[in-house]
Amino acid sequence: MFNFTPEYLFNLVLSLPGILIAISFHEMAHGFAADAMGDPTAKNAGRLTINPFKHIDPLGFISMLLFRFGWAKPVPVNPMYFKNRKKGTIVVSLAGVATNLLLAFIGMAAFLAVYPLQNEILSTILQYVYLYNIVFAVFNIIPIPPLDGSQILMVFLPPKALPVFYKFQRYGMIAIFVLAFSGLLGMIINPAINGIESLFLTILTPIFSLFWS
Repeated sequence: MFNFTPEYLFNLVLSLPGILIAISFHEMAHGFAADAMGDPTAKNAGRLTINPFKHIDPLGFISMLLFRFGWAKPVPVNPMYFKNRKKGTIVVSLAGVATNLLLAFIGMAAFLAVYPLQNEILSTILQYVYLYNIVFAVFNIIPIPPLDGSQILMVFLPPKALPVFYKFQRYGMIAIFVLAFSGLLGMIINPAINGIESLFLTILTPIFSLFWS
């Protein structure tokens, strides 16, 4: 599956900033959102930081590095602190995804800004920054536990469906791996990833083309 040539390993190194930025800012955003909603748990755990070592899950990091999908160590959240539990859960769940999309937009803008320099290394790093942020946003919005999308889904489920949801939670990671290694995960998320990338390019390219001409 992997061809560990010097070129392949060099590209892995260039992808590290994108992965670390996507993970760190995603989890920090969850923590700040939870704190804003009244939950100090993440703050007390020292997770309101962009220090990647506070957020990295080793297996999720390796998966992100090799397969372009992965996960971080979840920020601890206690919904009991939320002034409005439904609103708080939605805001905290969407905070990481929204942050990744914002970083992807900024990363793509930076990529287009340096494009005339023809600096291959810098351009590749910035490509990975926007790509991994898009991937992390789309992957995490999938409504399978323990991903962010599952927390949003739980808010809108009828009470009778919650016991089934809670039982399924323990099998969430197994379901994700089955989807990933069967190729179904790519079929699910790739259209969204490509769509977001195309949308950002459509917005930004006309702006930066003014500076290229």
